[in-house]
Amino acid sequence: MTVSLGAGLCGAKLANPTVLASGVLGVTGALLVRAAREGGAGAVTSKSCSLEPRLGHPNPILLDLPTGMINAVGLSNPGVEEEVGEIREAVQNAGVPVIASVFADSAKKFGEVAAKIAEANPALIEVNISCPNVESEFGKPFAADAKAAAQVTEAVRNAVKVPVVVKLSPNVPNIKEIAKAVVGAGADAICAINTVGPGMVIDIESAKPVLSNKTGGLSGPAVKPVAVRCVYDIAQAVQVPIIGTGGVATGRDAIELMMAGAAAVGIGTAVHSRGITVFKQVVDEMREWMESRGYSSAKQLVGIAHK
Repeated sequence: MTVSLGAGLCGAKLANPTVLASGVLGVTGALLVRAAREGGAGAVTSKSCSLEPRLGHPNPILLDLPTGMINAVGLSNPGVEEEVGEIREAVQNAGVPVIASVFADSAKKFGEVAAKIAEANPALIEVNISCPNVESEFGKPFAADAKAAAQVTEAVRNAVKVPVVVKLSPNVPNIKEIAKAVVGAGADAICAINTVGPGMVIDIESAKPVLSNKTGGLSGPAVKPVAVRCVYDIAQAVQVPIIGTGGVATGRDAIELMMAGAAAVGIGTAVHSRGITVFKQVVDEMREWMESRGYSSAKQLVGIAHK
């Protein structure tokens, strides 16, 4: 039996439902192209960029754990002026939809950076309102407040004609409320989730936190059950495509998130654990599982856990 693994996101067609998550291999156009062509990703997301260049946090910024990773990169990026060129290179050469991720410290600046990055003609723009690593600098994250999240979404929606994907945080009491707010303000899709936390790891020999920022966001297998629950809740609350992200390392993981309601699945930490071809591996594992159980299309999986 032939299995169709095609997926769609706001008019963008994906050969398969895997998406390179933001922050992983997405720092240059060449790496985005590599994730698509060599890795097999159905779509690729750039590392989040801001209006001005940002150094991020000093090393150490990342620690590999038995359950995943903890990181506090601090949103380092070259700024939107340079990032436009990198996104344009990826759009021209990747052969898959390119999602450009942006962040800012005010709703107004979110609109400005989105308008600038839209010049590179990405298929979608991801609005990163949920990174937990900059709370001490920018205050309460936009993702933690429905009104603030809606204001950012509206600013971006008014600034661009490109479909807007808002990336939500799991670190909230009611993610349904935030999802409804951003969709009501014009979000065309949702990405869920960003990292869980912040968390902390202490080196018991030095009696000090390992990360220079002391705390960081947790990703990888440990957060998958949280991601599944968040995607399930969001799918009940709003009727827009969801990119389910968090702990996806295998075909079974991807299928689980799609059954919860995701139209596509983001893969990040697993690029480190399984290599750049993790996207191809996940797709092959999905196909094998689906064939053995009589599924003919990946779209049949989306949201069936709700039935």
